[in-house]
Amino acid sequence: MRADRVVAEPEEPDEAPEDRKPQSDEARSAFVPPVGVEPREPVEDEPHSTTSEFALPSGLAPEPPPAPEQEGSAFATPSTYSAKTSPPAFTPAYGIPLVRMAEDAPWQDRMRTMLRLPLADRPVPEAARKTDEAGPPVARVFDLTLRIGELLLAGGEGAEDVEAAMFAICRSYGLDRCEPTVTFTLLSITYQPSLVDDPVTANRTVRRRGTDYTRLAAVYQLLADIADPEHDVPPEEAYRRLAEIRRNRHPYPGWFLTVAAGVLAGAASVLLGGGPTVFFVAALGAMLGDRLAWLCAGQGLPEFYQFLVAAMPPAAMGVALTLLHADLRPSAVITGGLFALIPGRALVAAVQDGLTGFYITASARLLEVGYFFVAIVVGVLSVLYLAVQVGAPLNPEGVLRPVERPVVQILASMVLCATFAILLQQSRSTVLFATLNGGVAWVIYASIAVTAGGSAVVSTAVAAGLVGLFGQLIARYHHTSSLPYVTAAIGPLLPGSAMYFGVLAIAQNNLDQGFTSLAKAAALALAIAIGVNLGGELARMFMQAPGAAAARRAAKRTRGF
Repeated sequence: MRADRVVAEPEEPDEAPEDRKPQSDEARSAFVPPVGVEPREPVEDEPHSTTSEFALPSGLAPEPPPAPEQEGSAFATPSTYSAKTSPPAFTPAYGIPLVRMAEDAPWQDRMRTMLRLPLADRPVPEAARKTDEAGPPVARVFDLTLRIGELLLAGGEGAEDVEAAMFAICRSYGLDRCEPTVTFTLLSITYQPSLVDDPVTANRTVRRRGTDYTRLAAVYQLLADIADPEHDVPPEEAYRRLAEIRRNRHPYPGWFLTVAAGVLAGAASVLLGGGPTVFFVAALGAMLGDRLAWLCAGQGLPEFYQFLVAAMPPAAMGVALTLLHADLRPSAVITGGLFALIPGRALVAAVQDGLTGFYITASARLLEVGYFFVAIVVGVLSVLYLAVQVGAPLNPEGVLRPVERPVVQILASMVLCATFAILLQQSRSTVLFATLNGGVAWVIYASIAVTAGGSAVVSTAVAAGLVGLFGQLIARYHHTSSLPYVTAAIGPLLPGSAMYFGVLAIAQNNLDQGFTSLAKAAALALAIAIGVNLGGELARMFMQAPGAAAARRAAKRTRGF
């Protein structure tokens, strides 16, 4: 075996420093220590990697990354919010008023007051939740609230009163953070359990209306029991009573309503100076018109055509008396038939909604009243136009002659109010007071307009104001709606004469005089509605229950800007 021989290369002698050649800039780093400077030994605790000037100083731990946010409500509390570090809340200079509701005040006043307050300023519920479950049954309470609100709105109640009733039901069952909204055909209610929960909303459409003040009074009795803290009315019991209210028949049959319409027209004709013959002729014309309206309703025709058809028979009866040359005041016959058709109930509700700030509902109601007025005018105008063409000697001035028969007219006004109450399907216990209230209204009107020779509009407003005042007082005493005590009592004040005079002038081609009279009829109608509303507001303002600390706040409007 031969061993390999390693040949060592000769070592080169070291070169002197001065003999070295300088390196280029690319081969030499700016951070290399210069020649002759010993490099510093690295410290073990110091990191060997190069750090940025934005790096955290030694000894400071970095913040942990934030947890991923979960999708939630827009009202959820921000993650950076802390109650301990939050800034102090702003308090106005005048302080935050403490609202306390009097327990002995009517529930309508208390609910109206709270509806006017912001949601954060409303007091806590006075009554405990009337349910055995852990939480409030939102779905059942909403359904019950909307059903009761539908009955009230369909019965002619004002939008503010319907909202107060809906709010009272929800608040009685523990849903205090709710907001009801009422328009002409739509009811809606929204409930938000807390600021971190999503709101719940339900609505209901009112498609059919019917006048039945007996049912309205029963609904108000149910509302009073639900809102009373001393009564325990669970949702099941409220549902049972509501079903009984809806199943109840009307207090008066159809034929009796037709007779009542005839008696109403006859009483109105006597109020304007007619005698017994005029009474029976006007009653016959009104009953024929009522039957024709029922026939059109059975065929599914809209109410516009029902009013149009119902206005034609009384006008035809008046024209027939004129053609017979009988001095029986045919104008009183036609005017008496109009008294049974003028929509006083809808007019009062429309103006009341407008005065309380519900402008959408008020506009819709006024438009409905306008359609009814147009239907009545078209029906009467068609008959009068044919009468003028055949040469009937219609005397427009005959309707303006004042007749002073105080005892007869007072009795006629009371009969008119009683029959009007029957047409509104009122209970027998309320008919008497409505009759007396209407008699007082006619006495006030005749004293100012006829005896003292005052303005018809002013006298109508004053009489209607007393009707609203007395009606609101008796309604507050019985804790029910004021409509049964007010609507029938304004019957003698309805502008039937001015409407007939305007239609007759238009038929005789006296357009300026006719439209002036129709404008007067509209002014009288508005005076009635405003007077009734003002009387009710006066009753609420000066006849509050003792200890009522919070009054209903009205909306503050802009004044010129």
